[in-house]
Formats: sequence, structure tokens, C-alpha cells
Amino acid sequence: MTQRPGPGETRVPSPWLHLVGTGHPPCGVGDFAGQLIEALRRQGQPQETLVLAPGRVPLGQIWRAVGKSRAVVANLPLVPWKRALIGPPSAFAIAFLRRRRRVAILHEWGSMHRLRRLVLRPLLLFADTIVLLSPQVRDELAADPVIGRLARRAVMMPLPPNITRPETTVPSALSARMRAAREGGRLVVGHFGSIYPGKQPEAILDIAASLKARGADPLVVFIGSFIRASDGIEEIFHAKVAALDLSETVVVSGYVASPEELFGLFDEVDAFVYVLPEGLTARRASILACVQAGRPVIVTEPVRADEFDHHPRFRALLSGGAIVLAPGGAGPEAYADLALAASTRPTLPPAIDRQVWFADAAGSLRDALGRGATKLGRCESWEV
Repeated sequence: MTQRPGPGETRVPSPWLHLVGTGHPPCGVGDFAGQLIEALRRQGQPQETLVLAPGRVPLGQIWRAVGKSRAVVANLPLVPWKRALIGPPSAFAIAFLRRRRRVAILHEWGSMHRLRRLVLRPLLLFADTIVLLSPQVRDELAADPVIGRLARRAVMMPLPPNITRPETTVPSALSARMRAAREGGRLVVGHFGSIYPGKQPEAILDIAASLKARGADPLVVFIGSFIRASDGIEEIFHAKVAALDLSETVVVSGYVASPEELFGLFDEVDAFVYVLPEGLTARRASILACVQAGRPVIVTEPVRADEFDHHPRFRALLSGGAIVLAPGGAGPEAYADLALAASTRPTLPPAIDRQVWFADAAGSLRDALGRGATKLGRCESWEV
């Protein structure tokens, strides 16, 4: 049982323990976790990390680390945890036994491969606080036949941008190719982020074929790399490129290491395009990155009217006109029309202070823990 500080005493809050993964290149969820940890530290809340690698379950180390903490936090899904089947659930189980808070920040659900959902369900069952980034994800979780009831007690967190525009950019061979294409009258279409089925990369290929058929001579650049999984998305993608005769039209950059090089590519894009089956949601960090290029971002309209009620900063971007919404269910011809029209409309890069956005996220997490501070009978409100 934690004791209250005596008269005249001050007590440093117990740290929160964040479960993190390994791997290179780092995944977007891992980047988010690192930024969130720093934001919490700036707010005076001590933070510790525990690396859990696949194939390694240091139960003694986990027991000691959890014992020193007030709460155990895991961001899900971390790409390096694809084969970490025992470590993360063990950490949450130990936290349960030691009566520590267990917080799962769930970035997506329905769009994940079913095997990844199978691995993550035990973690979510052990969690006493589930934090979501989008009402759409809450709907997906609620529809789960095994753990759908957990969605009823989930709380929302506003997603900050993982990437902000640097003061300078760095040219590359690809950015030079894109610049030459634009100077030659070609339409350069961009699509940023990891390439996986949930983002419908094949739909972007259909749009490229539509633009090519009408003589627009597009150069479509996927700025990112494939997520290697059992769905064979990379093979399917390249097979469709060949079938549509787009080998001279479509380019995949691969992983881009620095914001300076990344925005060097962004600056050569005429319009970004996203076709999302679930519509634009508040968890799409790739959209927050793209709008900072000062180029139109065309994306499927949100399905839910309340999608951004918890995220006023994202809502302000929508009202500012940097994001062009396509009707739900629109086909490639409609997106091609929007890309051609948007590419001629000037936009301005919005001013985004990532520290301010992450301070919002950190504050919402502190609020979520504060609301349940006495739930386990050991966490006192002055520790929050």
C-alpha cells in the first residue's frame, strides 16, 4: 500500500513503465510511443521503458520493473512484436498480480491481420484502461466477437503528427526525378506511409490507370515501404502494376530515414491521394504529415459525423481546406478528377507545433489514469 507524504514532504510520482519493441526501421506506432514518453516527461511525470524483444521473456526483469512503476503502458500494434507472443502479455499479467495499472493504447483494430488481433487480445483483456485514437476503431473493437465488450469502457486520445516539417529539406535522386516530371508537364501524385492492404494501394493504381488513360501522364510515387506479412501485398501490388502497364508510371521509394529527405519528396508532389474503405479517421497520422507539404490531400470522407469531436486540432485542418474529401464509394474516375483539379489549387502549409499536439495527447492519458486513480485501492490522486 502506498503511503501519503507527511506534512511538509514532497513525493516524486512513481514512474510509468512503457513496454517498447526493437527493430529497424522503426514503426509509426513505435515513433508515437517515444514522442508520447517525452511529452509526459515534460509534464513532470517520470517515465521508464522496458524493451521486450521477440523470443526473450525476462520474467525477473519484468517483475522488478513493474514493481517500481505506477502503471504499465503499451502502444499496439508494434511491428517488432509480430513474434513476441509471450513477453507483452506476461508484463500485463505481472502488473495485474502486482496491482499496477495496465494501459493499452490501441492504434487500430479491424484493419489488422487476424493473426495479429489473436496475439493482442490477451493484452487487451488484461488492460484496465484502453485508449483509442478514433471512434471508428471503437466501432471495430466493439464488433469483435471475443472482446467487443471492452469497447464500452475505452477512452479517446487525440493523435499528434509523428512528423513535422523541418526547417530545411534534402534533395535526393527521387526528388530530382519528380521535379523533372513536373517540369515536363506530368502530374505527380503522392501517397505517403507504409503500404499494406488496409490503405488500398491497389485503388491508387486504378486511379493512376485512369489518369494515364485520359492522357495526364502521371507519375505516382508511393513514399514508404511495404509491411511484410503473410498477405503477400507486395507481390499482389507489383502484379497489378504489370497488368495495368504502369511500370513507367509507379515508383515505390522504400523507407525514407529523415524528415529532411521526406519533405524534399513531399515538395515535388502535386496532390496526395488516399482511398480508405473506412473513410478518413482521426488516427491517420500520414494525413497529418502530408498536409504540412502545402499540397492538397484528397482522401475518402469520414463515415462518422463525430469522428473528430475529440480532436479539435485535426478538425481545424479539415475546415481550413488543405484536405479535399472524396465521396464514400467513389470510383477511380472521381479521384482522378479531384487530383487534376486539386493540383492547380494553391494551398499553404499549416503551422503545426508537434510538442503542443503531443502535450494534448499526454494530457488526455493523464486524465484517463486520473479518473481511475483509486480503482485498484493503491494509486492515490496525488501520484497522477
